[in-house]
This record gives sequence, C-alpha cells and structure tokens, in this order.
Amino acid sequence: MKKIKDERLVLKNLQNLRIAYVVQTLGILGILGYDLVTKGMDGMMQNPLWFVFIATTVISSFLSMSISVDHEPSGKSPKKGLVISFVVTALISIVVGFLVSMTDGFGLVNGIMIGGILFLCFLAPALYIYFLRTKRQ
Repeated sequence: MKKIKDERLVLKNLQNLRIAYVVQTLGILGILGYDLVTKGMDGMMQNPLWFVFIATTVISSFLSMSISVDHEPSGKSPKKGLVISFVVTALISIVVGFLVSMTDGFGLVNGIMIGGILFLCFLAPALYIYFLRTKRQ
C-alpha cells in the first residue's frame, strides 16, 4: 500500500477516521446505556466495554491537548499555568477529601486516599500540558 501524499486525501482520510470513531463511540454508549437500564450501574461498570470507553476517552483527551496547546497564543507562561493548576487541584482535592471523611461510613483514611487519588488524576493532565507548553517554547 502506497503512502498518501496528497493533503486533500490525507484530510479526507482523517475525517473518515473521525466519523468511524464517533459511530464506534455511539455504539459503545448504546450498549452501555442498555446495560445501565437492564443491569444497573454495577452491571454496566462490569462490562468490558466500560473499560474500552474510559480508555479511549482518556486517550482522545490527551491527544486533543497537544492540538489545543499548539493553537493557543505563545505569550502564556507555562510555569504560571502549572502553579495555578497545582493550587486549584490541591484545593479541590482537600475539599473533596474533607467532605468524604465527614460522610457516614467513611473515615479520615478514606478521605485522604480519595483526595490523594483525585489530586494525582488532576495533576497528570496539568503536568502533560506544562510539558507540551515548555516543549513548544
């Protein structure tokens, strides 16, 4: 198979892939929606398609971050954005951890664990965007 060199054909191929991705995602959401109605939330989350849906959504989000960083103006300071993200992430994690620890049936350890996990989950994309911004400069 020859490599496509015509930019119009490359763009058309990318549009076809996007359409296929949208159709596939809608199919997965339909199956998961059916499982949600028939088996409930636990039954839906036990379906292997749930993992596929979450993984493709996360990968798609990370891939689109590089495009959005290339599109933004170059005057932004990457370090300032990282500090702001770090502070906001820490505040959200502390509040959620505190609220979880105050909930009946959960203790301080649960609040710290959930707050820490939430902090790491928010911090990973912030560090990735910082890396992309510094690489671009």
